[in-house]
Amino acid sequence: MSGNTFGSHFRLTTYGESHGPALGGVIDGCLPGVPLTEALIQRDLDRRRPGSGGLTGTARKEADAVRLLSGVFEGETTGTPIAFIIENTDQRSRDYEAAKNLLRPGHADGTYLAKYGRRDYRGGGRASARETASRVAGGAVAAAMLAPYGITVTAYTVELGGIPAAVVKADDAPDRPFCAADPAVIPAWEARAKAAMAAGDSLGGIVEVVAAGVPAGLGEPVFDKLDARLAYALMGIGAVKGVEIGSGFAAARATGATNNDPIVTPPESNHAGGILGGIANGQPIVARVAVKPIPSIAVPQRTTDIHGNPAQIVVGGRHDRSAIPRVVPVVRAMVLLVLADLLLAQRRLAP
Repeated sequence: MSGNTFGSHFRLTTYGESHGPALGGVIDGCLPGVPLTEALIQRDLDRRRPGSGGLTGTARKEADAVRLLSGVFEGETTGTPIAFIIENTDQRSRDYEAAKNLLRPGHADGTYLAKYGRRDYRGGGRASARETASRVAGGAVAAAMLAPYGITVTAYTVELGGIPAAVVKADDAPDRPFCAADPAVIPAWEARAKAAMAAGDSLGGIVEVVAAGVPAGLGEPVFDKLDARLAYALMGIGAVKGVEIGSGFAAARATGATNNDPIVTPPESNHAGGILGGIANGQPIVARVAVKPIPSIAVPQRTTDIHGNPAQIVVGGRHDRSAIPRVVPVVRAMVLLVLADLLLAQRRLAP
């Protein structure tokens, strides 16, 4: 299976399945001398781990305790590959036995069979969102490397179940239910989540991510644009079905006079989302991702079995009712990985 490594200069390779013994990853290219501890990585993992999703979270309980295996000595990176492992401790594979010959709508069961001729039916195996724990760990290392350069990344939820947040108050968002951008919208989101749960259904939403302190000039033109790299990274998250930068699709409904950002100090607008010509312009980089509803739902659905016979399925097991809020740290991690990779590319261009 290819496609398990992200990045060219700051490279993260992930491994493991949802119901295997462990997940983990290897990071190659991190600069030496970066302060790094397991506790630093664990802080980010705790925001993504199973059981941390509140009303929309899964009943599966995983500590997601990370263990560093290499690349760190006396609390600092050595410049050699950083290997880490996150053990699975609460698998319940028997939940999937009854439906092992059925294809679950909205899942990768059929496509994995078409590509590989086999699949791990226990929670989706490699296709499970459980894999994103390794991405969050990699993002935490990237954040530590970027910190001395003044680059920070924040992510939060701006919409859940079709209900948007009216304003963005990002400072405390990671500590709010749903990682909500606006505390005032939380009661409406809670009611929407309870209604979906009662119906055995799931919800989608929108996550916004902002990278601050990104220096002007970061990124490449033409085929390797900064916004293209971000879109590629964010679309690589299993639940994400759309990405927009800056004004995004709203720009298609604007005119040039209203969508262009005046070049003045201080800036008056940021419709470009901090990127022009594929290169950072020094303003905050802003992106939003559309997150689909979790496809594992307790509602009868029409499907076929692996032999092509018509069937009906009600997906069992323990599942989130929405990827939000647990996807929020994953979105943040992917942006951090992109910025770390491009920063190293830029350093190599320096005289």
